[in-house]
Amino acid sequence: MNHAIDVTQEGEALPQEEKNTNWYVLYTKPRWEKKVDERLRDRGYESYCPINKVERRWSDRRKIVHEPLFKSYVFVRVSAENLWGPAEMPGVLNYVYWLKKPAIVRTHEIDTIKRFLKDFSNVQLESIPTLQINDPVDVVNGPLMDQQGIVLDIRNNKAKVLVHSIGFALTAEMDLGDLRKDTSNRQENSYPKFELAL
Repeated sequence: MNHAIDVTQEGEALPQEEKNTNWYVLYTKPRWEKKVDERLRDRGYESYCPINKVERRWSDRRKIVHEPLFKSYVFVRVSAENLWGPAEMPGVLNYVYWLKKPAIVRTHEIDTIKRFLKDFSNVQLESIPTLQINDPVDVVNGPLMDQQGIVLDIRNNKAKVLVHSIGFALTAEMDLGDLRKDTSNRQENSYPKFELAL
């Protein structure tokens, strides 16, 4: 008989209460990250507000200040059944969504952030777009679902995509959430031409 056991990255057995929970991202009012984190903990939720140690310089002194790494974001670990309790806390505006659902962050990503902030200070964040120009994509939602194409332009959460099919050029809006980066290494030249634009 095969028994599956949930484990942490270090190989330790996962406590029962953590097996059915996920990390989610709460979007907070500006400068409310620490307050929301504290209130969540006071109410018994497991939350995490990544704090960055930053050196600030004034003309007469230097000081290390503790600032939230992600502006207006706090992570909370809850089950799907308890998802809406944290969202009703003062200072919380909503969850961060991905593909029209509250975004889930993998535990190992939270652990990586914790380790990184433990080892480094003055950490800088750089935004990396999920999709970039010339990335191959699969359309995962909408009337062109299951079509493949190439990203030509990205603006305001919309993408101009060259979709390869029947030899016509059509213009339409594509939400970034309706696209998924294709990692199958297809070559751009292997597609017939069909343009889908903003």
